[in-house]
Amino acid sequence: NALYDSQVQLLKLLNGEVVLINSLKYNMFVPEQIARRRLYQALSFEGVEAVYPLYTNEANWKNPDTREIRPLRVLAFNLNDPVLNLPEIQPQLPLLQPTNTALMDTRSRAEVGTPQAGIETELSERNIRIVGTFTLGTDFASGNGNLVMSDRNFIRYFNADSPDAEARTLSTVDIGLLKLSDKADPAAVVAALRQNLPNDVSVLTRDEFVNQELTYWRENTNIGFVFSLLTAMGFIVGIILVYQILYTDVADHWAEYATLKAMGYSNFYLLGVVMQEAALLTALGFLPGWAISVVLYQSTADATGLLMRMTSDRALGMLAATFVMCLISGAIAVRKVQAADPAEVFG
Repeated sequence: NALYDSQVQLLKLLNGEVVLINSLKYNMFVPEQIARRRLYQALSFEGVEAVYPLYTNEANWKNPDTREIRPLRVLAFNLNDPVLNLPEIQPQLPLLQPTNTALMDTRSRAEVGTPQAGIETELSERNIRIVGTFTLGTDFASGNGNLVMSDRNFIRYFNADSPDAEARTLSTVDIGLLKLSDKADPAAVVAALRQNLPNDVSVLTRDEFVNQELTYWRENTNIGFVFSLLTAMGFIVGIILVYQILYTDVADHWAEYATLKAMGYSNFYLLGVVMQEAALLTALGFLPGWAISVVLYQSTADATGLLMRMTSDRALGMLAATFVMCLISGAIAVRKVQAADPAEVFG
């Protein structure tokens, strides 16, 4: 969940109901742009109130303390456009007017240094001054963290004279955001844009854009499979461990279970006794497990910058999975008692 949440946290902050991207851009890693004129073509459609271009690129950042080089993702836009729904950024936009200035993500990895205003270092072998901070977090596209700057400064770092291999201009846009009027129907606007804009542009609602990114990570990478496999293996190992606990308890009270059976208690009753133990183990195991997980979430988030959230839905889902795990273990542990003959036990 941290993988998926982190990968789309930036996309969910984009201020636009409709998104324009290159038709070849199937995830945020793909460095394909669209012509900026596509945004102004979209602006002529009914229901489209404003268009905002967003520019992104990766640049080498020099840690001001260790001088170690690390890549950071740069996000840039016209300072008059409300591109990101981040309240921290809006009051600091005037600070980005001067040359070679940027805001730095406070959740950047520790390897890039301490994010704070006043830092002066190098970005793409050019001087850069941090004039403020914001809070976003890393993902697999940003890696170590994020910077925000004006589109004019963006061109200064990535134009044809830049040491970086790929030159950039403001005539190409990484993501185009379309702000719709209050009365506009997003589905109708998207349908009209898809029918009339050239095929080099993909037109998506913001939810579709988010789902496209999630689908890529779920279905087209090994990461989702590996985490799913580890979760399944953890569930199986949990069944084995709980089974050993319950079976040991059943073996220690073998005579008592045999006595109950000799007195006429049914196998279903004996199953209920063991299931009560399993339910008790669920509660006693889940509560400390949840508390430890919250601490580990925070530690991992601090170390990696990933978005890790212990939501109520996830906690309840894990509680249900733990309960099922214990029930399966209990059902296996009680089978020998149910199959035993009391005469053999006391013989």
